[in-house]
Amino acid sequence: MILFNKGIQFALVVLIAMMLNGCVTVEPEKPVIVNGYAGYAEKIALPQGCKINIALIDFNTPGAIISQKNFDIARAPVPFKFTLPANLINSGVDYGVVAMITYQGNAIFQTYDKFRVINNGQFTTQVLMKRVK
Repeated sequence: MILFNKGIQFALVVLIAMMLNGCVTVEPEKPVIVNGYAGYAEKIALPQGCKINIALIDFNTPGAIISQKNFDIARAPVPFKFTLPANLINSGVDYGVVAMITYQGNAIFQTYDKFRVINNGQFTTQVLMKRVK
């Protein structure tokens, strides 16, 4: 009878060890967050009814928009935040943020410079738009 109990004890220990081994917690990858402000240097007020488009793009692929936000604005600078799944980030992509303010469908401010993020180690940026001429 004692051998039977030791056999059961051994089997229980092995079973518990196998169950604990199957309880490995897998941490999901943290998302990639890019944030900042989009604004302009001119000291002028925006007309009522302006809209802004802020986009995270691939500078090397024309028209490649990774994520974008559009909303009505009354003044600048405008805060923004993009949250992306880490598995969608490609180390070979030249990511950047661009912005444009429109009034009655016409661009009045937009970016002309490249504001690179992510693969250069920058996750916060201040996007400076210039007046469209």
